[in-house]
Amino acid sequence: MNRASVVFALLLAVLLPLSLLAGRAWIDPFDVAASGPNAALILAELRLPRAMLAVVVGAGLGAAGAAMQGYLRNPLADPGLFGIAPMAALGAVASFWLAPLIPPAWGAWSLPVLALAGAGAGMAALALIAGRAAADAQTGAGGGIALFTLAGLMIASLAGALTALAITLAPNPFALSEIVMWLNGALTDRSWREVAIAAPLVAAGITVLALAARSLDALTLGEEAARSLGLDPARLLLLLVAGVGLTVGAGVAVAGIIGFVGLVVPHLVRPLTDRLPSSLILPSALAGACLVLAADSIVRILPLVTELRLGIALSLIGAPFFLWLLIKMRRGRL
Repeated sequence: MNRASVVFALLLAVLLPLSLLAGRAWIDPFDVAASGPNAALILAELRLPRAMLAVVVGAGLGAAGAAMQGYLRNPLADPGLFGIAPMAALGAVASFWLAPLIPPAWGAWSLPVLALAGAGAGMAALALIAGRAAADAQTGAGGGIALFTLAGLMIASLAGALTALAITLAPNPFALSEIVMWLNGALTDRSWREVAIAAPLVAAGITVLALAARSLDALTLGEEAARSLGLDPARLLLLLVAGVGLTVGAGVAVAGIIGFVGLVVPHLVRPLTDRLPSSLILPSALAGACLVLAADSIVRILPLVTELRLGIALSLIGAPFFLWLLIKMRRGRL
């Protein structure tokens, strides 16, 4: 475990218990019973699963962001731009349309299942194009990474257009409201069921990305040099598609669209490492968990009539950060 991992692991160990105390009803850590008759229930069934879900979702987004920036060798890359998150969102939106046709016993599972199905479709589309991209790289035709990027943007644009169409043709005002609110991303009213859905998928996704770490290190030398060192472009692409699909798709399935985490986190971690992708993935997962957990704790305590959506809060942080990165890049300091 490198220095960055230790730093963010310690920060997470501090933030996690603090997040359990924060909310509209503050809980005294030294006397839970004095905080009210339902304090223990609030901790065990509301705040703890919500905090754990923030950790899981943030870890997946952070690791995916580090891997994508390493693969594309672009510090402005974000995993949400490559089609998997928009496709997962499209699947979730479809669940609101299909709600009247879904048996009541299955209703609670329809949204995460269809969101994961959408993410799987996005992964499959990218995997098909990945084969072509890898073939180009192996034969020296070039364009592998560029083809992968353009394909991801095309899938994201198509999924975004279909989602907008679904919103426009929403069957009733209630469905429209639910779709719009869900797309803004939040951890409100989540339970242990969502944690059970997301945690194994995110863990599997981070493991797959870790398997690609050494190949990403080789890629920092350039495509030609990496191939001379034995890099298998097809294997690397498929590992990335699977890893990003699992981490991002699981997050969208349980929490909606939460952007900018994968963009911001690697930049927070990079100064504490040797800047190689293999040194970034694990600490970026821990830093992503810290960022989402801290942001979710803040939106819970803001004195607003209704709770600010987590996706909106992180976008308010991420957009200025993105602008700052663009300015640094323009000045040649990134």
